[in-house]
Amino acid sequence: MAEAGKKVFVGPRVRRLRRSLNLTQVRMAEDLGVSASYLNLIERNQRPISAQVLMKLAETYDVELRSLAGDDEARALAGLKEVFSDPAFRDSPITNLDLKETASVSPVLADAVVHLYQLYRDAVTNSSMLAERLVDRDVGDGVEVNGLPLEEVRDFINSRNNHFPELDEAAESLYRKAGLGADEPYVTLRNYLRDAHGVTTRVAPADVMTELRRYDRHRQTIFLSELLDQPGRSFQLAYQLGYFEEARTIETILDQSGLDSEESLRLGRVMLANYFAAALLMPYAAFLKTAEDTGYDIRLMGRRFGTSFEQVCHRLTTLQRPGARGVPFFLIRIDNAGNVSKRFSAAGFHFARFGGTCPRWNVHDAFRVPGQIYTQVVQMEDGTRYFSIARTVSRAGSGIGVPGDQYVVGLGSDIAHARKLIYSQGYDLDDERAATPIGVNCRLCERTNCSQRAFPPLKKRFMVEEHVRGISPFGRAVDGS
Repeated sequence: MAEAGKKVFVGPRVRRLRRSLNLTQVRMAEDLGVSASYLNLIERNQRPISAQVLMKLAETYDVELRSLAGDDEARALAGLKEVFSDPAFRDSPITNLDLKETASVSPVLADAVVHLYQLYRDAVTNSSMLAERLVDRDVGDGVEVNGLPLEEVRDFINSRNNHFPELDEAAESLYRKAGLGADEPYVTLRNYLRDAHGVTTRVAPADVMTELRRYDRHRQTIFLSELLDQPGRSFQLAYQLGYFEEARTIETILDQSGLDSEESLRLGRVMLANYFAAALLMPYAAFLKTAEDTGYDIRLMGRRFGTSFEQVCHRLTTLQRPGARGVPFFLIRIDNAGNVSKRFSAAGFHFARFGGTCPRWNVHDAFRVPGQIYTQVVQMEDGTRYFSIARTVSRAGSGIGVPGDQYVVGLGSDIAHARKLIYSQGYDLDDERAATPIGVNCRLCERTNCSQRAFPPLKKRFMVEEHVRGISPFGRAVDGS
């Protein structure tokens, strides 16, 4: 939860836990073996919580220590900062302290504000699209106005910490049933689909098949593009198998998701089937043991399970089983223009919901040498430090005359977990000065001495001076802004 020597203040989290259990301060104090007045001071953050009381709290109420680490608050604070950095709040008296207090007292309320802001952004986007349709006579009537169902599904997955135990358990059972550990995954899956479902698999030439995967129900055949590599072919078969055998489980999860639009539900099915596919190729218990035994060596894990670098990275973010948790990772995937196509935040890492990333984070440097793993210790504005790795990955679809799509996958964890990673060897993880200061992105970062700013922060006022050139290209930050 905290680095050695640092005091731990968890007042609002303890208060939320107590209220969720419908306990009075007197009753919880009795359970923990402390005085009610001491518990009251802890809840008001006037006293740090001791290690003994923290352990007693976890044991008595069967809660994970990690749930008291403030991940929800950090994520909620990052969301609030982004919302209130909107130009609409430029003259607002709301301070960072106000945002921190709101996120600390009620992350749920903060999430509701972020959701409301997202709806506002959707409305603005839809209004702009409608205006374009009215002005542009060449736009056909078939153009649809869409919201952001992808964000809705991402929010749902984040609310479940990217962990779906029912799918993990089903995948482990099928892994044993199909004998996936005995042969190359693609061969085993192809044979199982044929024997158990009467479905054959055919690899089609790229000039005949424009998709990467297509299931023909009438012919009971799965067609795979020859552009897919072996891990890609295995994953596509595992994905289709998830639809055949776990459709009911997936629908049950979606019934409880709160997703209501047809597009969101379709995306939800796809993402949950993807989750099952990864869980089938990399079954939870065996995968976690391999990760811990190898120091989370991603390349070696990929060789062992017959999966790609990106598939391993994504699977690592799902290891949240109570009593058998892996390192809590965050993940991001970007293209060479900085567009974010995938993100999952664990351990409180701050991602922008509506923008790119900090240029000082070396996920961007990974494009320079494709295939090389880049490592870095970074520090956010609030002082939290993270260890991250980044490497390029390629999308299927490249060939003669067809340029391959290059992306970078970034994976990282809180600095407290970095020693478990083989990639941290050679780093002095206790030296805070060695960390690279980064922000969420230029608009949200308040560091005034950064030479790599693309534009000034929205919550600070800069003054441009004609005869002075400072580090920042936008001038000097005005005191009190």
